[in-house]
Amino acid sequence: MRKTIIIVSVATIIAFSFTLTGVQVKAADDASKLEELNDQKSELDNKRSTIKSKIIDADQKINRLQEDQLKVNEEIKRLDFAINDSEQKVIKKQEEINVTEEEIAKLKEQIKIIQERIEKRNELLKNRARSFQENGSMVSYLDVLLGAMSFSDFIDRFGAVATIVEADQDILREHSEDKSLLETSQREVEKKLKNLQTMLDDLENLIKSLNSQKAEKDKIMMSLKMEEEDIEKYKMELGEEDQLLSSQQSVMQKAIQLEQQRKAKQARNNSGGGGGASVSSPPVSSGNFTSPTSGTLTSGFGSRSGGTHYGVDIAKRGTVPVVAAADGVVMRSYYSSSYGNVVFISHSIDGQIYTTVYAHMNSRTVSAGQAVSKGQQVGYQGNTGQSFGQHLHFELHKGPWNAGKTNAINPVGIVPL
Repeated sequence: MRKTIIIVSVATIIAFSFTLTGVQVKAADDASKLEELNDQKSELDNKRSTIKSKIIDADQKINRLQEDQLKVNEEIKRLDFAINDSEQKVIKKQEEINVTEEEIAKLKEQIKIIQERIEKRNELLKNRARSFQENGSMVSYLDVLLGAMSFSDFIDRFGAVATIVEADQDILREHSEDKSLLETSQREVEKKLKNLQTMLDDLENLIKSLNSQKAEKDKIMMSLKMEEEDIEKYKMELGEEDQLLSSQQSVMQKAIQLEQQRKAKQARNNSGGGGGASVSSPPVSSGNFTSPTSGTLTSGFGSRSGGTHYGVDIAKRGTVPVVAAADGVVMRSYYSSSYGNVVFISHSIDGQIYTTVYAHMNSRTVSAGQAVSKGQQVGYQGNTGQSFGQHLHFELHKGPWNAGKTNAINPVGIVPL
């Protein structure tokens, strides 16, 4: 949208400016003509000043965006280090979990052994006719003592019972200690495993959070880069507009000089001074336009293979001159990667602005800002730029030239070819 506005703006400036350059082909009797040209030149100066100010603003915005990108990049770097550190901790915790799981596996083997010892003790107690429950409570030995046949037998039995009870108490104590060891070991290992798993989960959640933050910073970085690209593009458009206005300044200055020369010549003629000797010109067609070169029309205006052809191609072998199709002022004369050696000329004819383009030339004989007359040589047919064989690519635009070539018209019937 911005570029469209710029193109329309430049087109308006060009059209309005060149409408005033009709002094090259028409006499202007009103005394305000030169003043209007100077006003228009001042307007161009102001517009260029405004554009340069916008370019400075664009540069400042680009600098700020680049500073923001450096800050975001530092944040991304910090997050990268944090993520890497957390990932290393995850690896370490996973190794600890693996070791703990191995401990649990060994503990299960120990539990199996302890359970086997418990079972053997239970069997031993049964074989010795002692009735114990798993919690270690004891059956009364009264019946054993009351069954004594004599006091001596009672003493013997009492001693035997005491011995047996003491042995059973040792067994029960070992039994209880094994159970306690089993339960304690199992609780400790399970607690350790649970703590490690909790720490692992926390680290994995931290990594997710850090990755989420990094993704957000990446989005911000992308947004900053896109904004910088937009401003760079805008700056380039401003630069193109400034170049066009610069060309118009040169043309306007030339138009002012021509107007001053015309007025001076008119003053000399009015005072009786003789005019200078005219330089003979090559034969040209009557009317507003003459043919820009000689040769055969090899490609017409309109659709063709590869896209739209916005001009016509004229070809002829040998060293073939190319001339201005009408009186005007050279807007640009340069080498283009697509047009090759190309010349743009602006014309003001009966109040209408036209622009002619002469492309793929072998060489150029005019420069930007130069006033040219109809039939004046501007170069030679060539094969430069995106061209296939010697020819002249000629365009006619009703109005100023623009990148979209929306003003291009078919020169056939308007320009004698």
